[in-house]
Amino acid sequence: MGVAGHNDPLIGETTCGSLLQQLQLIWDEVGESDEDRDKMLLQLEQECLGVYRRKVDQASSSRAHLLQQLANSKSELSRLLCALGELSISGIPDKTTGTIKEQLAAISPFLEKLCREKDKRVREFANVQLQIQIIRGEIAGSLQVGDHMKTPHVNKDDLSTKKLNEFLSELQALQKEKSNRLHKILDFVSLVHDLCSVLGMDFLSVVTEVHPSLNDSVGAESKSISDVTLSKLSKMVIELKEEKLKRLEKIQVLASQLTDLWNLMDTSVEERQLFHHVTCNMSSTLDEVTVPGALDLDLVEQAELEVERLDQLKASRMKDIAFKRQTELEDIYAQAHVAIDTSAARDRIMTVIDSSMFEPSELLANMENQILKAKEEALSRKDILEKVDRWMSACEEESWLEDYSRDDNRYSATRGAHLNLKRAEKARLLVNKIPAIVDTLMAKTQVWEQEHAMLFNYDGVHLLAMLDEYKILRQEKEEEKRRMRDQKKINDQLAAEQEKLFGSKPSPARPQSSRKAPGLRPNGGAVNGTPIRRLSAQQNGGRSTSRDGRRDSSRPAAPVNYVAICKEDAASHASSP
Repeated sequence: MGVAGHNDPLIGETTCGSLLQQLQLIWDEVGESDEDRDKMLLQLEQECLGVYRRKVDQASSSRAHLLQQLANSKSELSRLLCALGELSISGIPDKTTGTIKEQLAAISPFLEKLCREKDKRVREFANVQLQIQIIRGEIAGSLQVGDHMKTPHVNKDDLSTKKLNEFLSELQALQKEKSNRLHKILDFVSLVHDLCSVLGMDFLSVVTEVHPSLNDSVGAESKSISDVTLSKLSKMVIELKEEKLKRLEKIQVLASQLTDLWNLMDTSVEERQLFHHVTCNMSSTLDEVTVPGALDLDLVEQAELEVERLDQLKASRMKDIAFKRQTELEDIYAQAHVAIDTSAARDRIMTVIDSSMFEPSELLANMENQILKAKEEALSRKDILEKVDRWMSACEEESWLEDYSRDDNRYSATRGAHLNLKRAEKARLLVNKIPAIVDTLMAKTQVWEQEHAMLFNYDGVHLLAMLDEYKILRQEKEEEKRRMRDQKKINDQLAAEQEKLFGSKPSPARPQSSRKAPGLRPNGGAVNGTPIRRLSAQQNGGRSTSRDGRRDSSRPAAPVNYVAICKEDAASHASSP
């Protein structure tokens, strides 16, 4: 087998053909036989085949490597597309034709791009998952604010936008939860601050007992938001509110006691002002008490000490206080025209105070009950007493009208005569209403007695007996007036007959029947049935001394003009069935 070769003069290189020619020339010179020449040429062919075979094997191996690299690139490309959630990416060649290197060259840029996108997405996932773990740790309380956490493991097989959005949504929900918890924490801390201010407690020591991060010096974003912190803060707010309510109730009780003691002992405004910070909250609700230190323990102790001091002072001044209450009771009964034995009542008070079993609070409570009952009784008598006053006023006007009618100079042109005429006109109208007033008063009095199952006494005298006696005296007065009118007619007739017989008019003589009705006229009043006012002390001999020991002449008198004449008759009439 021959190998063709030639010298290329242009390239100037040695070829296989030129070398074979040189070898043949050498063989010719040497004189090699054809058999040796054939053996040597066969050997050369075999050596060339070996070189080619080795080159082919190398080329085949290189091709296989490139094919594997191409397959790996395609597989990585598919995996990255799947991990990133991309079904396709623009610019990736769809053709599978061309040389292997051309295909590799076409895929490499997109593979590098997807790798960069993958690394970026991994960092995003790691950052989001780290924030989620941090917030979860803060909520659970397993992670303190400012602590560092290891980078979380990221699942590189699922880096899709959908998965990232799920993590972002979870992170957003956790951030919202964190914000809500932070607002709750800040609200609780503010409540604790306000409550500690009102209660006079150290806010920092109280709030840091829950968690050190709740200190004012720590920023809002660095405060603990764990379930434990929220639970402790909520419990502390409840405890502080309960303590506030407890102290407020105690302050209000003390304020009420102080007010009662001040009123009992007539404490001056200046002394009361010293504890205004206590009494100002006497009717306040829990939410209305916001003044710093308003419920401080020191303030409560001061109020307790003051109440204790006033209690001791009250015991020493109980006699004056009790007599003051008794005077108040007597004034109520006096205004209601109820007769009581004041001397006996005061003697009983002295006996109780001097006894070994004396208890000031019980005595005062008993007197308060008496005053309350007296006020209720006075209120039930009010309507009748007002009508009694109207009746007395009408009777006084009647008495004045009768005196005015007997005045011969009432029509003279004296100063003020026209005023008396006007009063007389009004008095006549009022006098005409007296019978109706008396009937109404008697009816109301009877109803009152039926409702209360007791007699209605006016300054110790039965009112119905007084009214019955008044009606009898008024009837006698009317009969006396009729007799006087009849006698006057008879006198006028006698005078007319004498004038006819003797021609002259006899000197006027006052008829015998025109004299005043017999009987007393107490306090300058008339005995014509008109009730006049008198002092209650004249009737019941009871409450006759005021606080300074003098006689009390300021009380209105009862409308009993006939008391001096028929007191015994009225009493017997009241006791009759």
